[in-house]
Amino acid sequence: MSYELLIALRYLKAKRRHRTISLNTAISIGGVTLGVAALIATLAVMTGFNEDLRDKILGTNSHIVVTDHIGEGLKEYHDTTERIRKVPHVVAATPFIYNQVLLSTSSGVHGVVLRGIDPFTEGKVTQLEKNLVEGSILDLLQSEAPSSDAQNQPPPGIILGRELSNRLAVFVGDTVNVVSPGGTPGPLGIIPKIRSFRVVGIFQAGMYEYDSSLAYVHLAIAQDFFNLGKTVTGVEVKVDDIFLAGQVSEKIEADLGLTYRARDWMELNRNLFSALKLEKIMMFIILVLIILVASFNIVGTLTMIVIEKNREIAILKAMGAKNPSIMRIFMMDGLIIGTIGVLIGIPLGYSFCWGIEYFYTLPADVYYISHIPVKIRTVDIVSVSLAAIGISFLATLYPSWQAGKLRPAEALRYE
Repeated sequence: MSYELLIALRYLKAKRRHRTISLNTAISIGGVTLGVAALIATLAVMTGFNEDLRDKILGTNSHIVVTDHIGEGLKEYHDTTERIRKVPHVVAATPFIYNQVLLSTSSGVHGVVLRGIDPFTEGKVTQLEKNLVEGSILDLLQSEAPSSDAQNQPPPGIILGRELSNRLAVFVGDTVNVVSPGGTPGPLGIIPKIRSFRVVGIFQAGMYEYDSSLAYVHLAIAQDFFNLGKTVTGVEVKVDDIFLAGQVSEKIEADLGLTYRARDWMELNRNLFSALKLEKIMMFIILVLIILVASFNIVGTLTMIVIEKNREIAILKAMGAKNPSIMRIFMMDGLIIGTIGVLIGIPLGYSFCWGIEYFYTLPADVYYISHIPVKIRTVDIVSVSLAAIGISFLATLYPSWQAGKLRPAEALRYE
């Protein structure tokens, strides 16, 4: 152990001979500790909310959506789906139809997005089957193809979101009317197409936007209702790694040709996730100010030590200690304070996260979650630790410079 480290440890102790640190040192360490703990807890909560929101979005939507550039839909979608499934990292693919309609009941009218899906493959791409709280996705198969005897045919099935069913006051077994804006031309203009559907399932995705504005029907029923023939809107794709979705989408476009367009989930939700990322960065910068405030305590503590130890510093210089050695003594003091604060602050931050996650409850009917999601990432811990130690080190520069330029003759003149 170098003599600089031995002297640095001695300077951090109290004047008394019992082994304890001085009050100023303890306050400096406490400031760094609280700053590190608060920063870790805040980043963990923000990361938890970010990932929870991402999981809910990807639970309802696919990782990649493949459509055509023109907007006319995919006609040979069976062959296109099979080609997409052969692309590396693709787990599953399923065709879908996407259109806006009106749902009407005796309780009111509400505009929704109607999706036509394949009940056999939809569960492999999205989590609709897992999100169902009533009914089954296979109940859509009860009338998958229109019959020639339309009068005796039972209404086709439809799956509604929880909030949508509550707003329309309908439950499993009830009937709703679906109104399509694009109907058939008549003498007075376009006549909207209306068809009755029977509610066969209720899903809850955990997001109000989805639970209040989505409805699902069988793919063949949607094709017949919208007069699409054998055309679909596009193909939904699931990959084995969500962070490779961008590369996989580029590969799909290269394999299918220029007439197709593949967009991954990050591109489709770019504004939302960019805002969340920016918010997290700004919160990191703001909470670093707590550590900056603690660094002022370090500056004050080291400045007081330099003033108090003028005589000892002068003796060290008279014995041959160089200016860099004197500066290293006080730099080590700052690094020790920062390191101890980080070592105590990390487990304290974990404790805060554990308490927030398991003891702080939320009303599930308002926030859709009963507990605050917490996700601690290693990169966040490393970033916080490096920031705290770096700020602690910068706080030592001025006191160390003051100690290094001290002249022994002036310090010992009146001794």
